[in-house]
Amino acid sequence: MKLTDTFVKNRKGNGAVQKHTDGGGLYLYITPEGAKSWRLGYRFMNRQKILVIGPYPTIGLREARERREAAKKMLLDNIDPSTAKQEAKAIAANAAKSSFHIIALEWLNKYSINWTKAYRGHILRRLEKYVFPSLGKRPIKSITAPELLEALRRAENKGAGFMAHQALSECGRIFRYAIATGRAERDIAADLRGALTPKRSKHFAAITEPQSIGRLLCSLEEYNGTFTLRCALRLSPLVFVRPNELALAEWKEINFDSNEWRIPGVRMKMRQTHIVPLAPQAVSILRELHKLSSQGRFVFPARGNTDNDTPMNRVSLVRALRIAGYSKEEMTQHGFRAMASTMLNELGYNRDWIERQLAHGDRNGVRAAYNYAEYLPERRRMMEEWANYLDTLREKARQHKQEPGKR
Repeated sequence: MKLTDTFVKNRKGNGAVQKHTDGGGLYLYITPEGAKSWRLGYRFMNRQKILVIGPYPTIGLREARERREAAKKMLLDNIDPSTAKQEAKAIAANAAKSSFHIIALEWLNKYSINWTKAYRGHILRRLEKYVFPSLGKRPIKSITAPELLEALRRAENKGAGFMAHQALSECGRIFRYAIATGRAERDIAADLRGALTPKRSKHFAAITEPQSIGRLLCSLEEYNGTFTLRCALRLSPLVFVRPNELALAEWKEINFDSNEWRIPGVRMKMRQTHIVPLAPQAVSILRELHKLSSQGRFVFPARGNTDNDTPMNRVSLVRALRIAGYSKEEMTQHGFRAMASTMLNELGYNRDWIERQLAHGDRNGVRAAYNYAEYLPERRRMMEEWANYLDTLREKARQHKQEPGKR
């Protein structure tokens, strides 16, 4: 007699192996302890074989019968169901090893050796939030450009357009890594250029009028915060790097013999090494700091971090500017770059020197990779003269404040 759902459900273990047939080779197998599974007995190439269909109740009676019929069709085509199941299992296991999530983590672990924890964390959080939920378990070669676009547009629709662009760039790097390791055939992220809403140009508030710059420099010198933060503020106009590049500075990047700060490409926006010639004024500030934090890794350690293994948060720089009396509409930490760019151009310095010192991207990526030291002698002179010019503006502002009736 054929089995029924009630019979299968109620049958218990009795201390011995039980086999209850349903016909066509299908039977319910019950262990002495009462665990149940479906099995199919069949002959292939004149050999008696058994196919383990799967456990009950995960697979019910109806589905077990459907799988029995599917196995019979395979036998008609001279295909061994057991072998087919093993091959399907191997394919699934291989697909799991080639999932976007697995490859992304492999890429991240391989290339983040020289990255800061913060930079690595930013990338991982973006992937976890915007890409992994919908595409992480998928074999990377099966993901299509429209599917990736759909995931990124969900981020856009939540107001995270910038993050969507960043995630797209990182997905491209992951796909190219997968191609290099033989697990993908093409970079589908490249097909999405122009598909996302264009990023809005950010205009950072900056002070660019000489007298106002002098007053700003006086305010930075008078800032009554921690010594580390005060040094960071004083150094900002002398090096005019991006806020994150300043906050994450490491002592191994500073060379007091050549008076240079060499920022590795992994920390730069354009992923290219950047050399910052240090004027004597900048060197003096760094030497003051060196007495305090030279035993640790970071030039600007986080407040209260006795081991100096955690860098200052760039948000601290922004807050310090606000405490110094400058609103976000007046001056931003990023504004030191606009200040330097505007004034150096007005002072007549070569535009190429300025652009190279600002680490703005070279359209020719190969050229840029080899030319990070381009115009270095000229830039070194420019940076020293810029520091002297700032000293002059600060001194004029200080004298102006000391005049009777002046503030």
